[in-house]
Amino acid sequence: MKLKLGFSTCPNDTYIFDAIVNKRINLEGISFEVVLADVEELNTMAFELIPDVTKLSFHAYAHVSDYYKILNTGSALGYKNGPLLISKKKIYPDEVSDLVIAVPGKYTTANLLLGIAFPDVKKKREYLFSDIEDAVLSGETDAGLIIHESRFTYSRKGLKKVIDLGEYWEEKTHLPIPLGGIMIRRDLPEDIKKKVNHILKTSISYAEENPRASMDYVKMHAQSVKDEVIRKHIDLYVNEFTFYLGEKGKDAIKELYKRAEQSGLIPEVNRNMFQGK
Repeated sequence: MKLKLGFSTCPNDTYIFDAIVNKRINLEGISFEVVLADVEELNTMAFELIPDVTKLSFHAYAHVSDYYKILNTGSALGYKNGPLLISKKKIYPDEVSDLVIAVPGKYTTANLLLGIAFPDVKKKREYLFSDIEDAVLSGETDAGLIIHESRFTYSRKGLKKVIDLGEYWEEKTHLPIPLGGIMIRRDLPEDIKKKVNHILKTSISYAEENPRASMDYVKMHAQSVKDEVIRKHIDLYVNEFTFYLGEKGKDAIKELYKRAEQSGLIPEVNRNMFQGK
């Protein structure tokens, strides 16, 4: 069987999918047509039901939960790895609602968290995540919501942190912050869903046991080619929740949807959202 697989060019994704793409492991009779794209582009593709298996923002998943399920393997959750709101000058949290803010896409989880934390923010502009620092530096926007590698580079450019939305989430919920997951179409056969989850788990295990094997593939697509930045990125986003969501990971996702639904930011999510136990 051939499946269309989508994931982002970010180091944590290319790292965990390298062994699949480059056939370093047994793919159990499944072949994958791979599409690499920015996370918001992946979100848009899922709205059109294009990929069979895809990385997706948990925000975007709320809009396609009737068509996809969340795999227990491959998610990006964790502590101290949330999006950061940054600016050129000192800004206090009570001033945020009046700012023009660059966001990395309407359906990113970063934007959803911003909406939960600052429901009165109205002036948002969408940018490719890698262009947000420049938008702030040039004065196009007052502040920017950064994700991925940018969290390791913004301070070197003289930008300042306004608030860490990951820390905000952890203080409010005492749960890891759910950013994105690997989703699979509900209408695929059950045995295929199980196979894909197993293949992905095997791919992650291979990457962890052979950390240098994926580096050429990771660097080919990374915004930064510095080993230090790439390694920090992988270490931050590939963790115990990537191998297996577990009850705590699932509770974090449920809590995100509960708060977002209460704020009217998303439609009601299909509660039968997880693939397998």
